[in-house]
Amino acid sequence: MSEPGLSVIMNERRQLINLAYRLLGSLADAEDVVQETYARWYAMTPAEQQAIDNPAAWLTKVASRICLDLLRSARARRERYVGEWIPEPLPENTDDRPGVTDPADRVTLDESVNMAFLVVLDAMTPAERVAFILHDVFRYPFPEVAEIVGRTPAACRQLASSARRRIQGAQSPSPPSARRAELVRQFKEAWEATDIQAIVSLLDPDVTATADGGGLVPAALRPVHGGVNVAQYFTDLPVLRHGRTLVERTVNGQPGLVIRFEGVTETVLAFDFGGDQITNIWAIRNPEKLHPWTH
Repeated sequence: MSEPGLSVIMNERRQLINLAYRLLGSLADAEDVVQETYARWYAMTPAEQQAIDNPAAWLTKVASRICLDLLRSARARRERYVGEWIPEPLPENTDDRPGVTDPADRVTLDESVNMAFLVVLDAMTPAERVAFILHDVFRYPFPEVAEIVGRTPAACRQLASSARRRIQGAQSPSPPSARRAELVRQFKEAWEATDIQAIVSLLDPDVTATADGGGLVPAALRPVHGGVNVAQYFTDLPVLRHGRTLVERTVNGQPGLVIRFEGVTETVLAFDFGGDQITNIWAIRNPEKLHPWTH
């Protein structure tokens, strides 16, 4: 294959990582999907490759179909998962750091990767999720989406519309970014001071806290609901003792917190906001989901 053609193929890698992460909510799975997609490309003969008019579209179609198959099988895998499953959190981009090649650095952090958005996506059917992400986020026309999903364009339009309603139904007016960061900072300070009343004042009365340990580390197996219960849950946790540090970090493009111990990230906390309070807290503790956080 000619070098210009090779360049076109390799330049699609970042786009494919972005697509697969949004479809799967897992950076590790997204990287596997992209590797499999390229393996299928290079398994073809040069003549077969040259017969493909639009290699970028071919790669997207193959990656999307692999993701669709993974999403369907994920349903069964999730039933065996210990406790709650939360999407893998992403650190802020570090493209300015020379030599950093982690796939997390190739995911564009926009509103379609914030944790609240990914959690709603995870509740959708595989076909809904793929149709919505391809059309609404990546702007693929419905005839192309239909070819990937295996439905008619009209059916894919309905799938995307249904997904859009789910997203809109889960959203509430959020404070400006500076205020979100301030709420997280105040939560951090109140938690460090074990000031339960201060924590309660920052939480929506209907707040939910969800932890994901994957059965590998201690974590609540069920979500905790209600401001007082959530505040009590956090003040009772021993995680801030024994030399651990709590630092503010960007998590999936939003203000968040990280618990570190001896240079290793043990927990990543993502937040969602409504009005002027915290409405959701997600604590990702499964070490298999935290590899990009320890450099």
